[in-house]
Amino acid sequence: MSNYPRYAIYYAPEHGSQLDRFGAELLGYDAYEGIDVPLPLATKLPPDWRQMTQDPRRYGFHATLKPPMALAPDSSEDELIAACAAFAGTPRAIPVIEPIIDVISGFIAIVPAAASSSLDDLAADCVRAFDRFRAPLSDADRTRRNPSRLTLRQRDHLERYGYPYVMEEFRFHMTLTGRLDPEQLSLLEILRERFRNLGISSLSVDRIALFRQDVSDQRFRIISDWPLSAG
Repeated sequence: MSNYPRYAIYYAPEHGSQLDRFGAELLGYDAYEGIDVPLPLATKLPPDWRQMTQDPRRYGFHATLKPPMALAPDSSEDELIAACAAFAGTPRAIPVIEPIIDVISGFIAIVPAAASSSLDDLAADCVRAFDRFRAPLSDADRTRRNPSRLTLRQRDHLERYGYPYVMEEFRFHMTLTGRLDPEQLSLLEILRERFRNLGISSLSVDRIALFRQDVSDQRFRIISDWPLSAG
């Protein structure tokens, strides 16, 4: 069974929105178009910024809802697309957060200023709804997650859902850098200033996007997206 293509259901800002352009320009990649994006000419970012953003560039600007997965043998891309449309069409409370830029696990990301139960519910619903499409966890996948470093609950999630950081372990974040050395975290204020200039004081997590990665050395790209129905 092939591990590719891989699919993921992410939150991605609406194409062309302020937040979408902010993320695409910083990462140097537009996941909607599948093209490189140059940094703005007027930038305070360091010369090795492209290296600092190498890891998140591979995935595109997003927040994970259902982590990357290969499809189960009895599932198809068309069926997954139909399931995404059905999920988006089901009325639900639309999470609204105050987005801020902070450090999380050594990298810089956009995160909520406060916990949001509706956001946690959306992520948990995504994990459950799309897990039937996921290929079984392979031994290589399991080893890659370093189970000995996980908590018992995280190991349970890994076995049940193929990923340890779901349900109560979920933390919404839109990654802007790879893991940084402590001296590089001075970038935090530079990125906060850039984000403040957008004037985004609240963010509705109001859509899902289906990302696909065709082979391991290629980036993820959005193949379709859907607004969520408010209920």
